[in-house]
Amino acid sequence: MARNSTRRAKRESLTFDLTPLIDVVFLLLIFFMVSSVFKKEELALMLNLPKAQEGKGQGKKNDVVNIEITGQKIAYNGKEVDIEILESNLASLSKKTLLNLRVDEKVYYKRLVTILDLFQKNKLENISLITQKGNKK
Repeated sequence: MARNSTRRAKRESLTFDLTPLIDVVFLLLIFFMVSSVFKKEELALMLNLPKAQEGKGQGKKNDVVNIEITGQKIAYNGKEVDIEILESNLASLSKKTLLNLRVDEKVYYKRLVTILDLFQKNKLENISLITQKGNKK
């Protein structure tokens, strides 16, 4: 009988230790969360857009150009440009191209008119002024 009890004491149960597996899964999860890019659109400038009560959403994404304007900078499709480069980029666009114009709420009207003149000079008329959705008062 003493022999049976020592035999049972030597036998260990075979179970997997899941702790290292869980550690690896969490490390992979953290790696992919940190390395992912959470970007809505290619926007280069931080803007405070004016608020509007209602508006329509964007249509198709093909032939869309995003132009952002602040008091000192201009961005064309997510890249900062100066007015001359913007003018040459606009000259290469077709008339059907949708221009999403994002203008900071503190931009002087004269600066906006300069950009709108460039649109008119290149006969670009498909323009959307992008705003934030405001609260109804």
